[in-house]
Amino acid sequence: MALRLDGKILAQEIEQRLHSDIQRGLSQVGRPPGLAVIRVGNDPASGVYVANKQKACNRVGLKSFGLHLPGNTSIDEVIKQIQEFNQNDLVDGILLQLPLPNGMDESLLLSVIDPLKDADGLHSLNLGKLIKGEKGARSCTPAGVMALLSRNKISLQGKRALVIGRSILVGKPMALMLQAANATVSVAHSHTQNLVDMTREAEVLVVAAGKPQMIGAEHISPGSVVVDVGIHRLPQKVNEGTKKKVILCGDVRFQEVEPKVSAITPVPGGVGPMTVAMLLVNTVFSWQKRCGLSLSLSDLLP
Repeated sequence: MALRLDGKILAQEIEQRLHSDIQRGLSQVGRPPGLAVIRVGNDPASGVYVANKQKACNRVGLKSFGLHLPGNTSIDEVIKQIQEFNQNDLVDGILLQLPLPNGMDESLLLSVIDPLKDADGLHSLNLGKLIKGEKGARSCTPAGVMALLSRNKISLQGKRALVIGRSILVGKPMALMLQAANATVSVAHSHTQNLVDMTREAEVLVVAAGKPQMIGAEHISPGSVVVDVGIHRLPQKVNEGTKKKVILCGDVRFQEVEPKVSAITPVPGGVGPMTVAMLLVNTVFSWQKRCGLSLSLSDLLP
């Protein structure tokens, strides 16, 4: 039976560690870490994600600064709000919740965030540090994947790894982190030909394509490790009636893939909780650095 890579359990362990680190630091600096989350518009999934992040802040002792702006807010106003958080000494991490409303320049807004307060690891300076192998804030989802693999003692040394997806949020930083761990990395995307041939060669497969249930048993090499980054809410008919309920699934058809692999992430409960945990790690790391505290989280920043 495949090992299920349980992100929920590991995220809880990381939260306990962060809580202890914050309590120790409080006695020295007199304030907790602060995380500002900026949400623009009313994307339903974003609302759920932001609420989960605020709950996680409360569990570990971070102070949360939430800001929800209307979808028609001007980009100049969003920049102004980011700059105010940049200058707020109580804020150590800033997260711009994605996706943004259509027409809003994501790259421009991310570049405005102080790189020392970049809680999502997406500022160009922090991506550059990732390329150079320097410590800094890391993109939360791929960093969570790396922590999950490490916690389950899955060696990447010399392994053939394939990342499906090349977004700046997951795919590109994921490939860099795997490469830094001495895996031999390939990247597939929407223009890739003969995808099945590539996936069958992979010993470690990370699927971040954003397409529900696109990867099945026919794609998988027996004994490989499969990490499913996707999460989708799909309607499902009940008893052939008109009433529908929503089910959660990933980019991988879990039930048919699990019997073939050595390890796999479930959806939900795999990568998702780790993304939130790494957001907290980035914020606490920034707090420690800005306040001159001992940096206790370097092992979690690949």
